Amino acid sequence: MGTFVRTSAAALVAWLALFQGILVAVNGHNLNYKEALAKSLIFLEAQRSGKLPPNNRVHWRGDSALDDGKEANVDLVGGYYDAGDNVKYGMPMAFTITTLAWSAIAYRSELQAACELENVHAAIRWGTDYFLKASSRRNRLYVQVGDPVKDHECWVRPENMKTPRTVLQINETAPGTEIAAETAAAMAASSIVFRRVDRPYSRRLLNKAKLLFEFAKTHKGTYDGECPFYCSYSGYNDELLWAAAWLYTATHKPVYKQYITEEAVNAVVDEFNWDLKYAGVQVLVSESFFQGHDQCLKSYKEHADSYICSALPESPYHKIPMTPGGLIHLRDGANLQYVTGASFLFTIYGDLLRQHNEKVQCGDKQFDHTHLWAFAKQQMDYILGQNPLGRSYMVGFGNNPPKQAHHRGASVPPCDAKLEIACPMSFVRWYNKNVPNPNELTGAILGGPDKQDQFSDLRWTSVYTEPCTYVNSLAVAPLAKLTSPNKP
Repeated sequence: MGTFVRTSAAALVAWLALFQGILVAVNGHNLNYKEALAKSLIFLEAQRSGKLPPNNRVHWRGDSALDDGKEANVDLVGGYYDAGDNVKYGMPMAFTITTLAWSAIAYRSELQAACELENVHAAIRWGTDYFLKASSRRNRLYVQVGDPVKDHECWVRPENMKTPRTVLQINETAPGTEIAAETAAAMAASSIVFRRVDRPYSRRLLNKAKLLFEFAKTHKGTYDGECPFYCSYSGYNDELLWAAAWLYTATHKPVYKQYITEEAVNAVVDEFNWDLKYAGVQVLVSESFFQGHDQCLKSYKEHADSYICSALPESPYHKIPMTPGGLIHLRDGANLQYVTGASFLFTIYGDLLRQHNEKVQCGDKQFDHTHLWAFAKQQMDYILGQNPLGRSYMVGFGNNPPKQAHHRGASVPPCDAKLEIACPMSFVRWYNKNVPNPNELTGAILGGPDKQDQFSDLRWTSVYTEPCTYVNSLAVAPLAKLTSPNKP
């Protein structure tokens, strides 16, 4: 515990130093948060599926999956590949868009000052345009394109893939409450983002969010079609609550507040990720509580505080596992999603505490916004290079960044782009070689180190080296905040 306290205290000093305009140096290298923010968004462009726009910034990517949806007689071109493979999964894609939208809402001015607001809007719209296609038929939502088993038997870039583009859907007889509700949350949150810049589009998103929420609530059932890759271990109650909270935020209509206060199932949790949304809901709804002090919403503030107390190292109720170097470590395999998830909520909740002059009480200890910001910053700094190995875990950023991201497109050299090769031989030619990727997957935050702060930069050690869209989307808010250190 003493090590954790010292780590966080040092981070607090570093944060306060930033507010005084002092550059933070990490192992002789300055952390450029604006660069990290810009590159984190470029990675999302590398994950785009479909017909790429003329302003595509990832030169080694091209158009892909232009016939998606054809087997179901529906246009499902577009959207995002979730990670290092070529499948489009609805659940993680929707969570990526919801958290990107929340970042754009909470840190609009910071993103604008960093000249990244339009890039964030474009990233969100790439997802919501796809969701509008996927939900074009009433009480039906297309939730996956691609056969993950067949896809994982082949190591080819998406532009050249010939594996089946199987289409999966949920409907009244085959429900999938989690995915429908998460997509509703993404649409509702995004409708707030576009309200200022494209009101007709914003209304389309909001109307679709309302329909999807009703569909999710009326036809309840867990969807297992994305297992074993994206199994919903937490059930669907958190997604229903998440969707209702975003619809209430977008509309302020009593029907959604009623769901939040009377119908929803809430829970105390100590993590936030694509499968478990309760902590996010609690932070989001706390803003409404702070604004109106409605006692019906007080429990959400209390649960948000409980989440903070479980993760903050100085808290007497701290229980989140940490590495010796001070990094949150919950599980092997994309562990940095839990790190960026915590940084995301700590940053946003810290701002809410500051704006409303509130604090978090953890037993006999009280914490204000500076403690939350310090912890968020310390976790992001670890990712960017302030760690025992002195290396960055964002591709193309900082000192000694990873070179072998577990990613099909990044690992196929341009000279082989049009090469036709059998799936078994694709692993021999492009996967099993201990050489840097020929294409830089700029901005990708990889899975990260193990519980002892050790890291293996090898393409085939995917628990360390695979990127995911939602790891990066969760990094946008804390990085945006860090680009504007002089703002109170």
